[in-house]
Amino acid sequence: MRYELMVGLRYTRARRRNRFVGVNSAVSMIGIALGVWALIVVMSVMNGLQQEVRSRILGVASHVQVLGAAGRLADWPEVARLAAGQPHVVAAAPFIEAQSLLSAGRAVRPANVRGILPQEEPRVADFGSRMRAGSLDALKPGQFQVVLGADLARALGALPGDKVTLIAPQGTVTPAGVIPRLKQFTVAGTFEAGIQDADARLALVHLADAQLLYRLGEDVSGVRLKLDDLFAARGVARELQPKLPAQATATDWTRSNAAFFHAVELEKRVMFIILALIILVAAINIISTLVVAVADRQADIAILRTMGAAPGSVVRIFMVQGLVIGVTGMLVGLAAGVVTALNIDVIVPAIEHAFRFKIFAKDVYLIPDLPSDLQGGDVAAVALMALALSFLATLYPSWRAAHVNPAEALRYE
Repeated sequence: MRYELMVGLRYTRARRRNRFVGVNSAVSMIGIALGVWALIVVMSVMNGLQQEVRSRILGVASHVQVLGAAGRLADWPEVARLAAGQPHVVAAAPFIEAQSLLSAGRAVRPANVRGILPQEEPRVADFGSRMRAGSLDALKPGQFQVVLGADLARALGALPGDKVTLIAPQGTVTPAGVIPRLKQFTVAGTFEAGIQDADARLALVHLADAQLLYRLGEDVSGVRLKLDDLFAARGVARELQPKLPAQATATDWTRSNAAFFHAVELEKRVMFIILALIILVAAINIISTLVVAVADRQADIAILRTMGAAPGSVVRIFMVQGLVIGVTGMLVGLAAGVVTALNIDVIVPAIEHAFRFKIFAKDVYLIPDLPSDLQGGDVAAVALMALALSFLATLYPSWRAAHVNPAEALRYE
């Protein structure tokens, strides 16, 4: 062991003549530990939020959509065949999307009505695994049945087997004027996607019923595609566009939800910067700790210099002392952050139960539970940043220690 390391470690463990040095060292260590802990937990939660929202949105949306002009796409089987020939495309299904009103008794709610083929839809969406009552197979052409989001069914007070009235925006022209088109549907089931917009607004009907209701003939609104790699969506949409018929447009999930995902990514970066300031403040405390330690150890420094210690050795001694504070705080924060991030699904419900309130209410937040996705890259980045700031904080005090004049320091000893 080099003597600089040995002396530096002994200085760290030794009882200090100045109590301020000990208190400030503890404060610096706690500050670094808190900063590292907070950063790891917040980064893990933001990663989990991104992953959870993406999986839930894409569970009811699609990786790539081919849309027709003015909401009408003719000859959709040919478009589906062209899309199926693209790399990464594993499934394709037609759909019709329209805004309508649903009423049951005195309750009236806006709804996004989506016409689907029950046999094809499970290949591009996860509705089948999210059914709470009934089944998508109950949607038969000509029977005018509907599957509602759980919150929408609750708001209408509709249960499987009940009747709801769908009010289409396309009216019927009569001598008395334009009369809204009404059609009664039977509730065949409910689903819960875990996304407020889908659960509170989405209604699924058979494609043939939607074509008849919205007077589309054999046309559809578009074709939805599922890929084996969701991050290849942008490239697939770009390569598919030239092969599509005129007026047809290919768009991917990164565009249709771009604003939301960019906001989450921006929030993640801002939170990283804000919480990194905690570590920076703790690192500044290390500077004050070492400055006082240098003043407290001037006689020791002078003795070392007179015994032949080079200025660089003195620098390394006090760098060791500062890094011990930083590394200890970083390791404590690292352990606490990893444990918290891995058990966030237990900790948050325990806090909610203890204080009897819901942190993330489903009717307010997109995700009702706090997800966590601990990534090794984030942990390494936080640890390296804490070490780098701790190292930089030792440079000035160590330089001051190396420039202590032995004669001046020993004059009154």
